[in-house]
Amino acid sequence: MGKYLKYTKNFYFIFTVLFIVWMVFIDTNDIISQFTLRSKLSKLEDQRDFYIERKRKIKEEREELLSNYELLEKFARERYLMKKKTEDLYVIIDE
Repeated sequence: MGKYLKYTKNFYFIFTVLFIVWMVFIDTNDIISQFTLRSKLSKLEDQRDFYIERKRKIKEEREELLSNYELLEKFARERYLMKKKTEDLYVIIDE
């Protein structure tokens, strides 16, 4: 037991222990904040991937609509409720 007490009285040992405690628990960049920041980063990266994929799909749909007049007309009728002058439009809303 006395052998271990000899090392604990050493200035460098005490300083090293205090430094480790400071860096792990007290500092603004402690372990807990690092874990929370890492999880937030992971969520943001997932969101970025989702929006990149959605952007790609929207570009593909846009190119397809602009290249085909029949699809453009169908899209306008369904999405924006457009109609011809001779047609009647009925909107059915699901509750």
